[in-house]
Order: sequence, then C-alpha cells, then structure tokens
Amino acid sequence: MKKLFTVGLNVLFIFLFITFANGQPAEIRILHVNDFHGFAEPYKPLGSDELFGGIPYLAAKANELRKGKPSLLLSAGDMIQGNNWANLFQGESVMEWMNEMRFDAMVLGNHEFDFGQEVLRKRISEARFPILGANVKGVEGLKPYVIKELKGIKVAIIGVVTEDTPTSTHPRNVAGLKFTSPTETVGKYIQALKNKVDVVIVLSHIGFPADRVLSEKVKGIDVIVGGHSHTKIIKPASIRKTLIVQAWEHGKALGVVDLTIKDGKVIRSEGRLLEIRPEDGGEDRATLAILNKYKEKVVAVLNERIGETEVDLDGENVRKRETNLGDFIADMMRRASGADITLINGGGIRTSIRKGEVRVKDVYSALPFDNYIVAIKLTGKQIREALEHGVSAVEDEEGRFPQVSGLTFKYSSLEKRGSRIKEISVGGHPIHPDREYIVATNDFLAVGGDGYKAFGEAIQSSRDFSVIGGMMKGEKVIYSDSGRWLRDVVAEYIKESKRIAPTVEGRIIEIR
Repeated sequence: MKKLFTVGLNVLFIFLFITFANGQPAEIRILHVNDFHGFAEPYKPLGSDELFGGIPYLAAKANELRKGKPSLLLSAGDMIQGNNWANLFQGESVMEWMNEMRFDAMVLGNHEFDFGQEVLRKRISEARFPILGANVKGVEGLKPYVIKELKGIKVAIIGVVTEDTPTSTHPRNVAGLKFTSPTETVGKYIQALKNKVDVVIVLSHIGFPADRVLSEKVKGIDVIVGGHSHTKIIKPASIRKTLIVQAWEHGKALGVVDLTIKDGKVIRSEGRLLEIRPEDGGEDRATLAILNKYKEKVVAVLNERIGETEVDLDGENVRKRETNLGDFIADMMRRASGADITLINGGGIRTSIRKGEVRVKDVYSALPFDNYIVAIKLTGKQIREALEHGVSAVEDEEGRFPQVSGLTFKYSSLEKRGSRIKEISVGGHPIHPDREYIVATNDFLAVGGDGYKAFGEAIQSSRDFSVIGGMMKGEKVIYSDSGRWLRDVVAEYIKESKRIAPTVEGRIIEIR
C-alpha cells in the first residue's frame, strides 16, 4: 500500500507538471501608484468638495486586492518630496510607510533627487524593496531591474527616469551623475532578459507622451507602469502589444492590472483605476499609526495661522496659464528683491490654497522646494528667449511655463516653438532688446534649471561669478538671499498683510 501511494503521488506530480508545461493559463495582478509627493492625508482638490486619497485607505484597498491573486505592488516614482508630511523629514516618513506596505519595487522620479544625493542614498538604504533606475549612473544602491517570481511566472521590472532630471532639480543634486536615453536603455535590457522571463514590465517615470513613444520604438514590453505626467488613465492605452497605465497623482487612485499568461506570453489583460475616498471605508491600522506619528511632528511646526485669503489661490493651472497664486508669488519676489520684473517656472508651485484661513503648512505645500530669491541682469533679448522657452511646451503642460510680475506678454501656441512670443511690455512700454532689466527668479532657474538657458548663461558670464555659502555673487547678480527660503518670504508677507485677495491681472495673454 505504501508503494502504491508513492507511485500514485508521483503520477499526480507528473500530471501537474505536464499540465503546466502544456500551457495552462496563470493569472497575476499589478497594483500601482505614481507621483504620490507625500500626500498622506485625504484632501479636497481645487474645485472639488470630495475628499480623495489618504494612505490608510490606499493601503487597505491594496491589501484587499492582494488577496485575489498573486500580486506586485509598484511605484512609478516621485514619492518622497512634495507635501509637508514628506518634506519635513526628507522622505523618511514615506519610506517607513512603503516598507510597511511591502512594495515590491519603485523607480526613481526626478523629484527623488531634490534633497541631494546623500539623502537619496540614505532613502535607498532604508527601503526594504529594490529602487530602480536603469538609465542613471552614479547612484549607490540603485538597481537597473529586478526579477520577481509569482506562482512560477517570472516577471522582469525595468526602471527608467526622465532624461530631463538634470534640468528639473537643482544642478547640485545631480552633479557627477549620468542620465541616458530611456528608450535605448530599455531596449538593451529587454534583449538581455527576453529569454529569462515570461513578462516584462517597464516602471517608467518619463510621462505618458514619452511612454507612448517608448512602446512604439521598443518591442517586447508587456506593460508600462508610468508616472511623471500625473495622467489619470481610466482605461489603459494599448499600443502595438504594450499596455500603458498610470494612476493619476497624490494617492488619489490605485491602479490595477490583471494579466493572464500562457506559454510565457500575456494572452489577456485588463486594467482599471480605483479612486481612493475615505467615505468608501477600510482603514489600515499600521499605516494610520505611521501617518499620525509624523503628522504630530508636522502639526507642531506648521499649524500656525498666518492670515486669510478671500479667494481660492490657484496652484493647479500654473503650467498652462496665468493664475492668481502665480501672480501673487511673483509679486512677492519682485517686492523683496527690488527687481524690475519676476519670471519663475509654474512647476515650482505645487498645490492650491483654498479660500479661508491660511496656515504655514499651506504655503509650504504650495512652495515645497528649498529655493531662494535671486535677481540678475538680463537684456530684453535674453528675457524674450526665456519666455520663448517658457511657452515652448504649454500644450504638454510642462513645469517651465512662466508666471510673471512687472511685465505682460502675448503668445500663440499655434506657432512653432521658438516663435510663439508676439509682444512683451515692461512697465507699460515695449521691451527693448539691448536694455538690461533686473529680473527676479529663484536660484534653480538662475543656474539654468528647467532648461532656462538664458538665465544660466547670463549669470555664469558674470565677472567673478561664484557661489559662496550657498549665496550667488557676480557682476550680473543684483540680489541673492540664500538665508530665506521663498516660501518663508511669502508666509511672512501674508502674516503682515493678514488678508489677501489676489486676482488674475491679464499679464499672460494667449492669442488664438
């Protein structure tokens, strides 16, 4: 009887092996988020009365969905910087939460570099999951890809970040690093991995338009899990044989992709986006404890009431048009520096401030970057070049779109890039190409950040240009105060004024 049992067991194993070898379908699930930016608490986006997001509710939903089938939980980058809950701890709070959530992999976003390389290395060392960046050279602890196995299915996850990273963070944060083409990098690793795995996922922080190009140029990608463009993809895009997904922003949604694999190939796919709302119930206690632990520390610093705004301050449309918050911040910079005009990048403004009382935390959320005010001399010709660059990708809503003070300009997005600016006036008079004007900006743009070459070339052409103790000095530098962050200048003004009500003044006019 014992021998018969052993023989029977062996026959069963052989049968199961043959069944699997003959290609019985298997199912796996991908859960994904992107562009979290430290938004740990539920919040009401501008124009909405509904609460979205909240990591206890996101975690509960992810844990529930993991029970359905073998799953991967992935992040497409920009996790550790943005909201005060992340910024005041340089992303340590986010990493603690992600470890608790048991993320399987994360790709670097461009904003993972914003606290500098030393902090980034520390965050990578804290993570109990691989952090990827196949097209980044020079960051200790970074991996190009990882292979995960789910119930016999081997999944390769390749991570790439935008090549624009060196211009979307301060140059000092990427000094000595090399960023290569995401397309060429992904193509190289797919060739190396194609016979070793069943499924290839690209964890991408290059933006939805670039993801589409990637899927067209590189064969062999099953799924692109994207980030960077904050795109709300409700129904996955399918290009050739590649599925492209992205889960909005700020933890307001959780992406779900279900794959069916047979004979080492994806034969069926289905994706959806689940919006996260506290009212839907379900709260992960461990995540809630982490949220509250850091929230208490934040509250003590940032909960001071500094004034009141009589109107909503729009920080969500700063990448495509003039807004009242853009005008207000630009005005504060011109006032503080004594400049003729201000020109800043809309992407430096990250959130709106709702009508009502204003607290320190509101200003810090809107202006999360460690930037200070610099005023430099630019010719009218250089200002025109800067504005041309600023509107060169308005249709893509890039962060370079300008917010201004002390000048007005008209442009047409229908014209080719480089020929869009039609009129510029300073103080009510047409700008003179050879005259020098004092232009206030932030230290990021002053050294050519966000692709503003006109600033970088002007300031570095100054005689005796230097940066000493973080402060810029040189012939062209008129004002440089590295001792006060821009957000503190704005907060102090609101505190002095007590009540504000900025309006959109028609400084930027689009011609149709």
